[in-house]
Amino acid sequence: MSQHPELPFAAAIEVIKSLLPETLQKPRVGIVCGSGLGGIVDCIRDVVLVPYKMIPGFAESTVPGHKSSLAFGLMGPGDGVPVVAMLGRFHPYEGHHMRTVVYPVRIMAKLGVTEVIITNAAGGLNPKLSVGTIVVIHDHLALPNMTGMNPLLGPLTSPRHQRFIPLSDAYSPSLRRLVFLAAHHLSLDPSALAEGTYAWVSGPTYETPAEGRFLRLAGADVVGMSTVPEVLAAREEGLNVMALSLVTNAVVIPDGYRSIREEVLAELAGKRVELPVADVVSHEEVLEIGKAKGEVMMKLVEWVVGSIPCNI
Repeated sequence: MSQHPELPFAAAIEVIKSLLPETLQKPRVGIVCGSGLGGIVDCIRDVVLVPYKMIPGFAESTVPGHKSSLAFGLMGPGDGVPVVAMLGRFHPYEGHHMRTVVYPVRIMAKLGVTEVIITNAAGGLNPKLSVGTIVVIHDHLALPNMTGMNPLLGPLTSPRHQRFIPLSDAYSPSLRRLVFLAAHHLSLDPSALAEGTYAWVSGPTYETPAEGRFLRLAGADVVGMSTVPEVLAAREEGLNVMALSLVTNAVVIPDGYRSIREEVLAELAGKRVELPVADVVSHEEVLEIGKAKGEVMMKLVEWVVGSIPCNI
């Protein structure tokens, strides 16, 4: 079996094209926007929004900060590059099947997209990464992939797909190079960008200190609950991939644990005990930093889109 009946590709493409002018029907670049980063739509000219609810096979994003539309338009100088931006993505933790999570990327490929830029909000594992840093991803560590949640499990969605996809070259060096050229062009401080490895976890809970320590020791610099499924689908579709992580919070990884035993013994001995305030992460914090720093990421994306050579 080479086609899932629950993936209505032809119907989705027909609906999308019926809602677009001819100039926007063949986007070259696809953009996936993470939490708080949907402002990319402000960088797109001649925008046409296609709500997910109108597209056969699409789900609805339930995460705060995510919209539920595809934005078609032109980006970059001159006549502009035709793009499609996914304003809100799907996650397995919302209850979506993996095929649903990556379905929009496959639709982008069928529309003609050849490059995809994926953004996300991530927690910082590497203590050298300050909040607000944009990390250009050069590799990933995906525990769900290794434990039965790989989005490519099951029958192939196209007879032209390979069964075994190499991922050592998942993140395009050419596209990554353009990001750093964009940073120079925009006169960003060198500390604004970094390179690193992204750890994908299923969520929706934030990491415990032990989990954060484990991921850091495994070589991950940032951690998040998205991106890797889209990367895998994009590579299976033959697309060039770039991924950017905005560090919106530091993962809570204390050097040690407070000892309740010692506190109790101190109290029993009549000593005064100062109880520490526990550090926690909130989604509101993620959205706040995304709003504050998202504009820089969007300017980088806009410059990259306008600079992609035709033969990349």
